Amino acid sequence: MRIFIMLIAFVTVALSSQTACASEDIADQYPASMLYSKPVEVIPHVWSAIGATAPPTYDNCGHNNNLSFIATGDGVVVINGGGAYLLAKALHDEIKAITDQPVKLVINENGQGHAMLGNSYWASLGVPILAHIDAAHEFNDRAGQSLDAGKRTLKERFEGTTAVGPTETFENKRVIEMGDFKIEVLNLGPAHSAGDIQVWLPAQSLVIAGDMAFHERMLPIFDDTNSKAWVETWKGPFEALEATYVIPGHGHPTNMAQVRRYTLDYLEYLRGKIREHIDGGGSLEEAYYIDQTAYAHLDTFEQLATRNAGRVYVQMEWE
Repeated sequence: MRIFIMLIAFVTVALSSQTACASEDIADQYPASMLYSKPVEVIPHVWSAIGATAPPTYDNCGHNNNLSFIATGDGVVVINGGGAYLLAKALHDEIKAITDQPVKLVINENGQGHAMLGNSYWASLGVPILAHIDAAHEFNDRAGQSLDAGKRTLKERFEGTTAVGPTETFENKRVIEMGDFKIEVLNLGPAHSAGDIQVWLPAQSLVIAGDMAFHERMLPIFDDTNSKAWVETWKGPFEALEATYVIPGHGHPTNMAQVRRYTLDYLEYLRGKIREHIDGGGSLEEAYYIDQTAYAHLDTFEQLATRNAGRVYVQMEWE
């Protein structure tokens, strides 16, 4: 019976996502809140406020990643601090409307501003904040840049936001037993950015994948993203989870086949095209024009496709 209920919940979310997509063309789906969209229950007791698939803007209040939480029965675990103090407060308001369980832990999925800048709100409440040690270093190194960008974009909506890192760090794995849930916080290997983690619920077969997995928007490849290692991490420990449900870092809850198509398959496609280009004596300037039209329907394609090609060329030139 429980599995049937879970499937109904998942199908409901999937159908609703077809009519209310987190598209970069929609400025805000939830005008009553700083949140871009109202949290949805993906499976029983696991919720996510789906962020815009556009870059952070004033209109979407910097909510362009997924802010998830688990109501365990003995407290709430929040995944992602949020991109600003007031954004984290808005998420907390929604949590309090759903359950009277207190927030007992916040987990940052990486060291980017939209994962950690909202820590300033949670820290003001005395909530412990957990992140991978590499994500903590990343945030510490770039906190000033993140704060400056947030102030420019959000203006008065950035009020109260300060740079607060995690209060706890780990390296490979942290297991949390709380209420009815066993929660495994994992660092499966290099992927999108330093200190990427995945939150795995083995009993529910659900992974909150963070920026390991994309599907509605094009994934970004940074200067320090190791695309080869990302492929290896995916094919190894991430696939080994055999997750039924996936909440990606951006975009609606889905399944492994969908995120595999737009993450692993895209990385392998782009790397294959760049390898052909390099082997044929092609230049960096020409690499920007590698054919990626099969992915042109993804949000942020225009902003990222050529950059991704150039960065992969630079990486693969020396592999």
